Amino acid sequence: MKKIKSFLRILGPGFITGAADDDPSGIATYAQAGARFGYGQLWTAIFMLPFQTAVQEAAARIGAVTGKGIAAAVRIHYGKKILYLVVGLVLIANTVNIGADIGAMAAATKLIIPISFVILVIIFTVSMLTLEIFTSYRVYSKILKWLVLSLLAYPLTVLIVKEPWMQILKATFIPNIKFSFGFFFLITGVLGTTITPYMFFWEASEEVEEEREKRNSFQVW
Repeated sequence: MKKIKSFLRILGPGFITGAADDDPSGIATYAQAGARFGYGQLWTAIFMLPFQTAVQEAAARIGAVTGKGIAAAVRIHYGKKILYLVVGLVLIANTVNIGADIGAMAAATKLIIPISFVILVIIFTVSMLTLEIFTSYRVYSKILKWLVLSLLAYPLTVLIVKEPWMQILKATFIPNIKFSFGFFFLITGVLGTTITPYMFFWEASEEVEEEREKRNSFQVW
């Protein structure tokens, strides 16, 4: 029991960032890939895993070693011009990504609760802003960790549904490439929504926040 509690305590930025990467826009993209090509793009999950791991590890190390987020590190090492360019690109990508996420959440909620799409968008936006602005990092990180439990829906779904598992295993480990615009367009979307720009900045900044939180707790004691 002590080992389990100790393990749960050390779950931090990487755990939350990895779970957050499975966002509504990602789910919508994967659903489109499945609807159009069936199991044909399952192999991309294996293909992307080392890239995603390397990116998240690098971002975490930048935050842990420098004690600064990626934006601050870029400013120090590459100057303000490169910083403005990078932040501008991330701002555009994040705005589109957040809009897609909130829209997907509102659309999914509307399937269960008959409320106006616009009202649901406003409710989700205000709720998230309230939590981010008026709660401490310690409280907010705990909320996010508990929300990760929602991902248990995936293994539970696997146990419930009946699927051709031999076909799935084959599609997972043997690439099936179709030389068409639609196929490569969706693969680009899958790559973009899985290894997203905000993940780099979020992971590094969360590592910094985690270190500050630990330091403050130590000073209090």
